[in-house]
Amino acid sequence: MRLLLVEDDRSIAASVVEGLTAEGFEILHAANGAEALAAAGYDMVLLDLGLPDMDGRDVCRQLRARTAVPIIMLTARAEEFDRVLGLELGADDYVTKPFSFRELVARIRAVARRMVPAGSEPASGDLDLTAVQHIGALSIDRRAHRVHLQGVELALTAKEFDLLAFLATDTGAVHTRTEILENVWDAHWYGPTKTVDAHVASLRKKLGQHDWIQAVRGVGFRLEPPE
Repeated sequence: MRLLLVEDDRSIAASVVEGLTAEGFEILHAANGAEALAAAGYDMVLLDLGLPDMDGRDVCRQLRARTAVPIIMLTARAEEFDRVLGLELGADDYVTKPFSFRELVARIRAVARRMVPAGSEPASGDLDLTAVQHIGALSIDRRAHRVHLQGVELALTAKEFDLLAFLATDTGAVHTRTEILENVWDAHWYGPTKTVDAHVASLRKKLGQHDWIQAVRGVGFRLEPPE
C-alpha cells in the first residue's frame, strides 16, 4: 500500500516514514498543502492539520472532492469539535498527537480493511459495496458515507456509520461483539465489548425503532427491517 504522508515537521516525517517503511508500506511525503494536492498515485492519506501554507482541513476538503481514498488526520487538536469537524469534512479517522507508532499502524490497517478496491467487481451473490444498499426503508451509501431512512438523511457519527455498514454486509446474520470490534474498531482492540452495546443503543435511537438492530443473547447483534 502506498501512503501519502502530509507533514511539515521534518523530524516527525522522517520518523514516521522510517517506521512505516519497516512495516511494509511505501511512503510519499508532502511537506505542505500544495505538495499534497499535487501528489498522485497513493492509496491512503495521513494528513497533518497544522501545515505552513494552508489549513489542513481545507486540504482534506479538496482531496475528498477529487478522490475517495481514505484520509486519516494527524493533529495536536484534541477537542471534540475538531474531531467531529474533521470527520464531517470527509476524514475516515482521526489520530491525536502525540500518538504511539503502534496505534498509528493499527489505525491504518483498520481503515484499509474497510477500503473497497477501485474497479473491483463483486463476485456473484456478493454485496456490491460500491452501490447504494437498500434494506427496507433504509439506504446505505458507503461511497458517500450517507444513510437515509424513508428518504431522510440520518446524522451518524463515523463509528455509527461503520457499525451500521458492517451489520448490513450480511442482513439477518448474527455478528458477535468480538467480530464487530475487529471489523469496526480494530483487530487489536483492548477495550470493553460494551463499547459495541453503547454504539448499538445510539444507532437504535437514531433509527427510531429498537427492532432494526436485534440482540441475540449471549451471541451478538443482527440488522434486519422491523416487521
